[in-house]
Amino acid sequence: MNVLILGGGASGMLAALSAAERGDCEVTLLERQSRVGRKLMATGNGRCNLTNLHADETHYHGDSPAFVRPALTYFGALRTLEFFRKLGLYTVTEPDGKVYPLSDQANSVVDVLRFALEQRGVRVVTSCDIIRAERNRKGFFLKSATGECFTGDRLILACGGCAGKTLGGTHAGYRLLSSFGHSITPLSPALVQIRADAPFLRSLKGVRAQCRMTLKSDGGVAAEECGEVQFTDFGVSGPIAFALSRSVSPDAEGQVLLLDLMQNIDEAALCAALAERCAAFPELDTEHLLTGMLNTRLGQTVVKTAGLPLHDPLSALTADALRALSHLLKYFPLPVAGLLGMEHAQVTVGGAETSQFRADTLESRLVPGLFATGELLDIDGDCGGYNLQWAWSSGYAAGKLGNL
Repeated sequence: MNVLILGGGASGMLAALSAAERGDCEVTLLERQSRVGRKLMATGNGRCNLTNLHADETHYHGDSPAFVRPALTYFGALRTLEFFRKLGLYTVTEPDGKVYPLSDQANSVVDVLRFALEQRGVRVVTSCDIIRAERNRKGFFLKSATGECFTGDRLILACGGCAGKTLGGTHAGYRLLSSFGHSITPLSPALVQIRADAPFLRSLKGVRAQCRMTLKSDGGVAAEECGEVQFTDFGVSGPIAFALSRSVSPDAEGQVLLLDLMQNIDEAALCAALAERCAAFPELDTEHLLTGMLNTRLGQTVVKTAGLPLHDPLSALTADALRALSHLLKYFPLPVAGLLGMEHAQVTVGGAETSQFRADTLESRLVPGLFATGELLDIDGDCGGYNLQWAWSSGYAAGKLGNL
């Protein structure tokens, strides 16, 4: 049986290795870029957060998150780690369940996959941009931009999503699936920086803080996360900003981020602590009131936002001013202006409608012998290794070609 796999990313390489395991397949892996695994090399800031031990359907999104259940059950985090261990990859697990290669380098993951592809006889064709795909009585026919043609009995589309264009993000897989009659849901970026509208952002560029971040929309709470935020000259980045980005509406109208910068102390206790500091250091300039509590630049920004003169002595602060400042520390507002954009996103929201595919095998219900994996489908995961686990799981299940 000849198997064609389009896409040399995480799910494509796992699909190729899975198909090669069958022993009755000649597998050809076609990659648009000059080498396989390029996007994989950039994950986890180059460390490659390859899975999370807590991966289950509660960490996934889409019209039907339960679609991930069969693949995750068949090839979940523990089986994924066992698979990579047999390829020679050693890993380390962090307390929150995130798993990284022991080398702390993403290229270790890519290298063991490349070695395995070669050892198992998978034909890898790079710099191959497929522009046409069709199914006829003999099977599947693919044609590249340079005129090269490929034929196969089975076709696995593992092209990835359109997020991160500079690393290989593309609409190609969606176009090919559409040509086979599949429906594509609206696409938008996720796990991306959030743009905000505030005059002080440039002065906070590079500042990091631990906080609770709440996204308010139409007066209600759209999403909430705790963890590290990083301020940028255009808004906020970091794990919790990435996590909340999925809930930011396209126009961001009326949405605001509220940052609890002192999440481990309630507002009344915080006000009392500030009053105590003022009593202990009455001659200290107000700009130093939050020194020891927050990053210096962030503390001064909060004080200025509260409308307090930076160079007045702390003895001049009234009880009302301290209450207002305490409230601001618990609900520091950042009006949302939107998202940074698909080219900067780590994952694509939306994709091929999962109802048109079998959840257990990833085979199309419309076109027998056609499979789709990973980000091409209307499935996206939380930040923390969940998207890569879906890539591994869906790719491995698809590579079995319906014979799990």
